[in-house]
Amino acid sequence: MRGSGPLSGQVVVPGAKNSVLKLMATTILCDGAFELTNVPDIVDVSIMGDLLAAIGVEMSRPAPGELVLFNTGEIIPVAPYELVERIRASINVLGPLLTRCGEVRLSMPGGDDFGARPIDMHIAGLEAMGAEFKFSHGYLEARADRLHGAEITFDFPSVGATENLMTAAVLADGITVIDNAAREPEITDLCEFLVAMGARIDGIGTSTLTITGVDRSDLSPVSHRTVPDRIQAATYLAACSVAGGELDVVGARADHMTMLLDRFGDMGLQIDAADDGVHVVADGRPRSIDVATLPYPGIATDYKPLIITMLSVADGVGIVTENLYPGRFRYVEELQRHGADVRTSGHHAVIRGVPRLSGAPVRAHDIRAGAAMVVAGLAAEGETRISGVHHIDRGYDDLVGRLSAVGAVIERC
Repeated sequence: MRGSGPLSGQVVVPGAKNSVLKLMATTILCDGAFELTNVPDIVDVSIMGDLLAAIGVEMSRPAPGELVLFNTGEIIPVAPYELVERIRASINVLGPLLTRCGEVRLSMPGGDDFGARPIDMHIAGLEAMGAEFKFSHGYLEARADRLHGAEITFDFPSVGATENLMTAAVLADGITVIDNAAREPEITDLCEFLVAMGARIDGIGTSTLTITGVDRSDLSPVSHRTVPDRIQAATYLAACSVAGGELDVVGARADHMTMLLDRFGDMGLQIDAADDGVHVVADGRPRSIDVATLPYPGIATDYKPLIITMLSVADGVGIVTENLYPGRFRYVEELQRHGADVRTSGHHAVIRGVPRLSGAPVRAHDIRAGAAMVVAGLAAEGETRISGVHHIDRGYDDLVGRLSAVGAVIERC
């Protein structure tokens, strides 16, 4: 790719990776055919489909953006290593398998390499609901004749633990209360999916979820439209910020990105929300700001590589503090190859903006870092060549095509 002139036109945001994978795992709970629409065409969907097929849920794609998941009723509560190690979202089969089958054998999940993401809260919550765990030969094994309701308070609003305990509680005996639950839009999407199936969940969208267990016969398969991907939407806003221009980001939900859009406004972007998306205008260099990542509704850690890239060409000095995953600064070395002035120390990065980056050969270390390298290429003079783009394919639906359609000089080799 080459540093381009101003971007102009319309970009359509597909469904959220961080929602659709969890919706897919939840189809384990009851037999029959589920239909999902607004599904992104990404590699992780195929990987999750392979994992579910090994468990007993068949996947087909009748049309672009659509999935049919057929639960055969013959569920095998074993998640093989060769599939689980390819995708971190595989941990989301734990709750549904345990509550449906009473047992599960799960290899420890893989995915992006940016620091430890322990599943201690998943295990502690399920133990409070009556599960027994042991770890041997690289596998996590769990048993429970039938899970029961419990009152669970998280030390930290973990998205994955909230999802696993919520799906497990749907078929548990009694009432489960999850305090300090995660509140991300993807959690709300999963709640609405479960309620449509027949689950009983109160407090949706708040930090306290109350789930009243039902019988499996009370659940039925449903059709559901996946919530739009707010991280993809932010990527196109960041691209416009560094390249300049004017974009309509169709499908973006401004109400899911309130704090981020406020901070982008502080950086000088002109952003207007509409019923069908977000309109953005970028004129001149961004302004430097200080940012800290926090659980939703704060600034998500997935936004941080994009923000640091924007700050690398901003006017002034900005400080970014990572409060969620302290190891997630690997992409900074790649930005420095572009000529960015970024220094890291512990949880903090100090970014002194320069007028323009320079093209360089760089590598994508994970999904969001890969997207940040693409944004950096738009802000750079000369040619940028990005390797490791299989990471980008795991989370972005035709990123090259969508950007080239609005004026970016980018192609896949």
